[in-house]
Amino acid sequence: MSLKLTILGCHSATPRANAHPTSQYLEINNAHFIIDCGEGTQRQMRKYKVGFSKIDHIFISHLHGDHFFGLIGLISTYGILNREKDLHVYGPVGIKEITTLQLKFSKSHVRYKLIFHELSSKESEVILENDKVIVRTIPLTHRVYTNGYLFTEKHRLKNLHIDNIKQYDEIETCDYHNIKAGKDFVLSSGEVIPNSELTIPHPKAKSYAFCSDTIYKPDIVPIIKNASILYHEATFLKDREDLCEKTKHSTAEQAAIIAKDANVDKLIVGHYSSRYKNINAFKTEAETVFNNVELAVAGQTYGINILNETV
Repeated sequence: MSLKLTILGCHSATPRANAHPTSQYLEINNAHFIIDCGEGTQRQMRKYKVGFSKIDHIFISHLHGDHFFGLIGLISTYGILNREKDLHVYGPVGIKEITTLQLKFSKSHVRYKLIFHELSSKESEVILENDKVIVRTIPLTHRVYTNGYLFTEKHRLKNLHIDNIKQYDEIETCDYHNIKAGKDFVLSSGEVIPNSELTIPHPKAKSYAFCSDTIYKPDIVPIIKNASILYHEATFLKDREDLCEKTKHSTAEQAAIIAKDANVDKLIVGHYSSRYKNINAFKTEAETVFNNVELAVAGQTYGINILNETV
């Protein structure tokens, strides 16, 4: 698959025997990320066979414990495992100080380089770009500074339209790389053969939008427009919408409105309040607005393969 999401935890902060706070493992275009790192994340990674060595980037949405209390444990475990390659941590200003103090006073030591990327902008910004993926922030509104994250795969070189290429004797194998890179081909006569004639169009880039704790915030819609999968918190049902303003959370219905307005392919809701014993009610409520809804469940995977089929 070019996009695969594994839920490691999906409940709100109240501790319960069979509930795990927010954490996710994302594979996109052969890149691997941890998104939020609630308490017990590393145990969930072991349970669901997430390879520790694959992770080079961790994204923290905000500094509430149910979203980052597992970070120091994971960082320390990497030290025990004699990790040597760099680890990048993205999160709000303060995350570096908190983490380094924990390492200092617990006399924990890591051999690898721990690189913090502290965020403070209230505008969406690109915070990571390489040959596999672009990651930008989704500014959210919660009780503390909070960001969601949009992960979009980078296209590789284009595929060649061999049947069309064979119509031109002047195009040789040595020209293929430039054509794959998007360049037109100029014949000796001066005629320009458009690249679009010589290549097969890319399929739609896969993307994943993670919207952590937030009030209903319609202005994020342009940022996440047409995302392949949207995870949006749904702490409450609309029967307790009155609590959303106080706690800065959303309802399942509000999450579905965001999904519909953004024209995403699939919506996943999670971060359920412990007051609700039957989480199926969240799916039922969201489906009154948006058709393709899934419930976040620890251990469950959701994805899109190269044929653009959702699972």
